[in-house]
Amino acid sequence: MKRKQITRREFLRTSLSLAGGAAAGSWMMSRSLAQAEQQSLARIFEPTMVNGLMLKNRLVRSATWEGMGDPEGRVTEQLIDLHRRLADGGVGLAITGYMYIRSDGRLAPFSAGADRDDLLEGLGRLADAVHARGGKIVAQICHAGGQSNREASGGVQAVAPSAILSPGYTELPRELSEGEIEEMISAFAAAAGRVKAAGFDGVQLHGAHGYLISQFLSPLRNQRTDRYGGGLENRSRFALNAYRAVRAEVGPSYPVLFKLNAHDGFEGSTTERDAAYLASALAQAGIDAIEVSSGSRADRNSVLRREILSWRDEAYNLPPAKRIRHEAPEVPLMLVGGLRSLERMWGILHCGDVDYFSLSRPLIRQPDLPGRWAGGDRARSSCISCNGCFMAAVKGEGIHCVQPGA
Repeated sequence: MKRKQITRREFLRTSLSLAGGAAAGSWMMSRSLAQAEQQSLARIFEPTMVNGLMLKNRLVRSATWEGMGDPEGRVTEQLIDLHRRLADGGVGLAITGYMYIRSDGRLAPFSAGADRDDLLEGLGRLADAVHARGGKIVAQICHAGGQSNREASGGVQAVAPSAILSPGYTELPRELSEGEIEEMISAFAAAAGRVKAAGFDGVQLHGAHGYLISQFLSPLRNQRTDRYGGGLENRSRFALNAYRAVRAEVGPSYPVLFKLNAHDGFEGSTTERDAAYLASALAQAGIDAIEVSSGSRADRNSVLRREILSWRDEAYNLPPAKRIRHEAPEVPLMLVGGLRSLERMWGILHCGDVDYFSLSRPLIRQPDLPGRWAGGDRARSSCISCNGCFMAAVKGEGIHCVQPGA
């Protein structure tokens, strides 16, 4: 049966109708509403398991580029301090910003890497610091593909499924050969092995926002005629093979997550149908959780929307998440996209549409927000979605809220 998202007001109206509008019915309605809200709020802060990983609540720090790696991709004390604050703030799970799997796949300067064994010491210090504060941390691994930054990647030409310009980019990437694709898949597995060895609690493959994995899924960016291009099954092959290689590397009991683009926002590119197909295939292959996102870095407004002013603007990726839930009902779903209030989240959880709620910009401004909510403060996040935090990172300052009071 298809789930329907309801608002608090709609829930109230339905209860009134069932009660017949009588005073006693109105009292019962209010009591039922309060009980439903308390039950859903309690579920947000209940412990859950993802492939043996115990999470103390359903609030996730969505992977967010911190801009705090050193020029060689090493973890810095600044990055460790940021994740300490998140752990202290009470988030159930923190997912690191994008860690590149090869030096030719760097998105930008100041990114942390997972492409070499000499990075293990810093990665281990990051994982240990979070664990010392009682937190859990997953490393996101990625290759930017045709969206790689030439300067940050050592001056080499970007690579992609096809020699086609990514929307919003001016440099033509080089098409990967089939042999190079297999090498790339092995690089994903090797990076996953490193973060496991460093002590991270899991790994997430970045299959969203126009980076390499999502480029293979896109019929706009992938115009290959071999087994990695053409129909949807072939365009999904890279993502699935990367996941299988990672799983073989880390074993069955290590949590492996996937960040999936519901759509790219460009005409002729990835659609919700494509995403739902891949989600189902990943579920059958044994993925442990899927985080539903959308948009592309080429159009930042589609990824980092402004003017999240009320609950009506929140959860803008919920409609495609419902479709993915229908196609892959057994897989835990994480929802990212404009979430700012407990009220919106408890309504979504009440309907069973997703299992976890991923926050990015609110935790940049208020890393203690989960703890405040758990302690009874129900105020929505004070983040105004100005995106100034990312401009600070681009300048080399590291990501931080630039608004007064942060």
